[in-house]
Amino acid sequence: MNLFKRAWWRLRGQPGKTVMLVGLFTVICTLVLSGFLIQSAAARAAESAKNSVGAVATMQLDLNAYLDAGKGTPAGDDGQPGMIGPDADLPRALVDKICASSVVARCNYTKDGVAAATDQVGLHQPVPPPTGQDTTGVDFFKADGVRDLNSVKDFRNGDSKIVSGSGITPDSGSDMVVIEERVAEDNDLKVGDKVKLNANVMKPDGSLTTKETDFVVSGIYRNNTADPSTYLPPMHAPSNQIYVTVDGATRLEGRKLSADGGTVQTATFTLRDPDDLDRLKADAGAAGVDPEIFPLSVNDKQYRTLVGPIGKTADFASLTVWLVAVAGTVILALIIASNLRERRKEMGILLSLGEKKPKLLGQHLVEVVACALPAIGLATAGSQFIAQGVGDHLLSGQVSAARDSPAGQGPQPDLTDPTGTALQEDAPEEVEPIDSIDIRLGAGDIGAVGATGLGIAALATLVPGIRVLRLHPRDILTKGD
Repeated sequence: MNLFKRAWWRLRGQPGKTVMLVGLFTVICTLVLSGFLIQSAAARAAESAKNSVGAVATMQLDLNAYLDAGKGTPAGDDGQPGMIGPDADLPRALVDKICASSVVARCNYTKDGVAAATDQVGLHQPVPPPTGQDTTGVDFFKADGVRDLNSVKDFRNGDSKIVSGSGITPDSGSDMVVIEERVAEDNDLKVGDKVKLNANVMKPDGSLTTKETDFVVSGIYRNNTADPSTYLPPMHAPSNQIYVTVDGATRLEGRKLSADGGTVQTATFTLRDPDDLDRLKADAGAAGVDPEIFPLSVNDKQYRTLVGPIGKTADFASLTVWLVAVAGTVILALIIASNLRERRKEMGILLSLGEKKPKLLGQHLVEVVACALPAIGLATAGSQFIAQGVGDHLLSGQVSAARDSPAGQGPQPDLTDPTGTALQEDAPEEVEPIDSIDIRLGAGDIGAVGATGLGIAALATLVPGIRVLRLHPRDILTKGD
């Protein structure tokens, strides 16, 4: 007799067991498909986050690596300290080549510096220092060299804004300077005025002297921080923050510009994809950067913050898929093994009539698959709604946990700043983690759950069904159970 007919009669003859198997398969396939849908949604969200924020790679001098390489001037026998040589400079033209890399979405570079006041441009100091206090070392403008003023944190978040003229851009000349509104009013300056600032030049004996350096006021900005009511060292006052180009900051060190322009202290590159760091390193090496002296490190805080919770949700969904698949296989195998035991007499009669053992096993497989197919259809109909509800609940919990313990740290002190108070301007902005999950049911997901369901059905049938291949009709019919 045809095994498919026998399977059909068996399913019709025992509707209770048939419905139980269909129901069990529906639960298994629904949970498995929900896990697949959550994983797919998380993967789409992660890919979208990669394209939207990328990662920030930072390049700057590694002083320890520089000294370990035997570079610079060693300390003399007369007690004079060692000196960092020109091979520790990062030329602007070289960084511009790296900025042109295809993996870089945008780049910026900065150089910290100071400028001494002159008779033409004085410091803004609403509260004089206490009597007798030595202000040597703080009576300076803080002169930051930047590539693009709009990338500076205060201008990004709106604490500062240009009120006249224009800011520093990649096309600005080395003599451009942007000053704060209060300094401009104190010194009666306006956009286009030519001014002199004192550069600090280090003599061979280590002492400092000043050198007047020409600049042109290209813009005037306003900082929203009010003047303090008590004395504040001028260098730490927001009103005494001025901005120049990197070339201008190099000139304020009393150095002449080379054919490659000024020197860069810190360069940042926003990658199109957080996985492109190796490609960026290769491009930097091709441009002529020593990867040991000027290493690249990636800060992917924004990306981790965005995808952290949804990634953990996807991991949980993946674990659920495996647990459900294994548990479902075990439970079905036990049910089918019990069913086979109950049907020993039926199998003995069929074998004695000449039925082949593989066909006998195939009948059981057809019965289980026949229960699995409608279950897959039922799971397809309801899994999208279940996955959306479960995914939203899991994700909300992960987002709450992420907000309680945010990924990474806040802005850190820039140890290269002589005052120890500057913050890294190009630290990634704070972002909120992805807090919604977009569940979409696709053909690939249906195919995956179909393959998983049928795989579970086959495994759960074949493992206990191996016993069928060892059976003999005489043993079955004489020994019974």
